[in-house]
Amino acid sequence: MSKVLQLRSERAELNTKLQALAKLEAEGTNLSAEQLQEFTSLESQIADISAKLTRAESAEKSAAMSAVPVTEGAQGIQGPPASRMGGGDGKEHIPGAKMAQMVRLLAAAQGNQQAAAQMAKDGNFGSDVQMALSTVTPGAGGVLVPTNMAADVIESLRPTSVLRKMGVTSLPLNNGNLTMPRITGNTVVTYIGTEQDIPLTGMTFGDTKLSAKKAAALVPVSNDLLRMSGVNPRVDSLVANDLTVSMGLSEDLHFIRADGTGVLPKGLRHWAIAQHVLPAPANPDLAAIDLFLGGLMLRIETANVMMTSCGWLMHPRTLRWLQSLRDGNGNKAYPEIDQNMLKGYPVGLSNQIPVNLGDLGDESEIYFVNFADMMIGEDMDLVIDFSKEAAYKDGAGNMVSAFQRDQTLVRVIAKHDFGPRHVECIAVGVGVKWGAGM
Repeated sequence: MSKVLQLRSERAELNTKLQALAKLEAEGTNLSAEQLQEFTSLESQIADISAKLTRAESAEKSAAMSAVPVTEGAQGIQGPPASRMGGGDGKEHIPGAKMAQMVRLLAAAQGNQQAAAQMAKDGNFGSDVQMALSTVTPGAGGVLVPTNMAADVIESLRPTSVLRKMGVTSLPLNNGNLTMPRITGNTVVTYIGTEQDIPLTGMTFGDTKLSAKKAAALVPVSNDLLRMSGVNPRVDSLVANDLTVSMGLSEDLHFIRADGTGVLPKGLRHWAIAQHVLPAPANPDLAAIDLFLGGLMLRIETANVMMTSCGWLMHPRTLRWLQSLRDGNGNKAYPEIDQNMLKGYPVGLSNQIPVNLGDLGDESEIYFVNFADMMIGEDMDLVIDFSKEAAYKDGAGNMVSAFQRDQTLVRVIAKHDFGPRHVECIAVGVGVKWGAGM
């Protein structure tokens, strides 16, 4: 086990003991002198380990970045430099390429990281990829991805996941949990007369708590791609795309509409308060549509939300219908849609927003959100493992043999959660039937 993982494990164990003592006191139990002393000792040990962990993570990152870049590609002098493939220290970088190279090498080595590291060295892969494979450690049934490679995956997810692309804030989940305090009520200042008592006022607070939820993606990758051991930007892009698209679609599906029950995170639809959920007009003439869209915006504005990072989320069907609207003179009602804007704010499109809701199965939803107030808490400990013999279900529900298709199944497991700092930053339009006949 690497030093970083060892320190994280030790800190998690100490935190568990600390939380148990805190829970006793919260339930009304008076802690004994020994327990109080233990509480203080645990706090000191956690602080000490946190400081060591920070230094160890910095050292690991520095080691991965300080190696000499490889200036020649795997195809020889005539081939493109490895630095241009995202595998070295060059300026050009394909998002997710380093992770894709790591996956290809590990799959070719059947999960043996020592063999994969040697293959990276022999194949003139980037020094940071070699370093990552040299320091990788076994995880739960697979291989634990180093933090620098996990960050590469997160980077490539940003243009894939519509929520990340809209500017959601990403935060680390230390020990798998994060509590973010928020103000639920502000102080009130009033004017008073002579010799009149000053009225009391105060602020009220609440918490948004994020706890790691396990998300898994099963990605079939052609063995023809994995067999190409050289540094090839097109191959790396294909593998990175296969890895990230499945993860990005899963994130959008759950972060937009999951209800938060059981092992699921809670998405935008279920974080929204009742006053911010508006039914779409039954007769969608232009005046009614404009009033409805303005009503969604008004819910955010009257909550005293900073509007600089707001935007829309909707299904493509809804946007195309709005794009086709014309006023009485035949002009486009919303010409800015051609620039992917609506009423002055950017639009994010996602097929993960359903169009089969409602009794007749023809309804959809529109979201207007202040994305700067939305948070994704992320545990950077990604786990990947491989199988050339397993079977999987394709999109149509058919069972497919990876062995028969000459594929390798790559399973990626991540832990994260989603939540807003202020629930008032979400407005949802429901019962949207626009474009159902398109």
